[in-house]
Amino acid sequence: MDATLQSVTNAARLLKAFLSREETLGVSELARRLGLGKSAVHRLLATLAAEGLVTRAENGGYRLGMVMFELGEAVRSHMDLHAAAGPVLVELRAQTGESSQVGVLDGDEVVYVDRLESTHSLRLFHETGRRVPLHCTSSGKVLLAAMPAERQEAIIGRGFPALTPNTIVAPDAVRAELAVVARRGWAEAIDEREIGVASLAAPVRGPGGDVVAAISVGAPATRFLALPREQLVQWVVEAGEAVSRRLGWSPESPATSSSGRIEEPVHARV
Repeated sequence: MDATLQSVTNAARLLKAFLSREETLGVSELARRLGLGKSAVHRLLATLAAEGLVTRAENGGYRLGMVMFELGEAVRSHMDLHAAAGPVLVELRAQTGESSQVGVLDGDEVVYVDRLESTHSLRLFHETGRRVPLHCTSSGKVLLAAMPAERQEAIIGRGFPALTPNTIVAPDAVRAELAVVARRGWAEAIDEREIGVASLAAPVRGPGGDVVAAISVGAPATRFLALPREQLVQWVVEAGEAVSRRLGWSPESPATSSSGRIEEPVHARV
């Protein structure tokens, strides 16, 4: 086996050793369980500690670090999101006849983590796991608009590629678009990422009111523009609220944005 892959395997085995639920594990005990030399275990622990995956305790042993907790929470939230969104996506596709999907933020991109294809023969074929830009997709705009101002500005400052003549790329124009999205509670993108493709998205909120995902409907632009706009907005926003409620969000309580502002529930801003 390649030496690099072997080191990854050993690191994974070391982390799994903590599944024993013991509060801490020492170098000698880890070396015994893994069948490795103490020096090798020391190197693994030093690398994992530098990444926050393990941390050294006062007794000299090691325990899992906060990054492992954060990774576990991310997995749990995605599993919860899938369970919460599934029935809602079925209903949204039935209402619109178009592809319905849920996207989450991953770095500076949107990743579709759940998707149902359109009932029409002409489809967009954007598979689950597909990554798309933030600035020129409706889901991306929803997630970008919900970011803390400092992070949002950092992303805007890096600039955006113009994928079509309709892509919004000028920083002030992007800021203006995001302000509209934040105010009305939904976003749309028509011919911005690809000519002939359009979508409309609304936020999905976690129990604390933070936006954790976006739910959207996507379609060929000609069919999208033929849908009654007010009805489409209502369907998508209500779908976002339905998933949010299934995740534990209460529309009766004011939602606190990541910037600290108290915002009215999204259904009041349509």
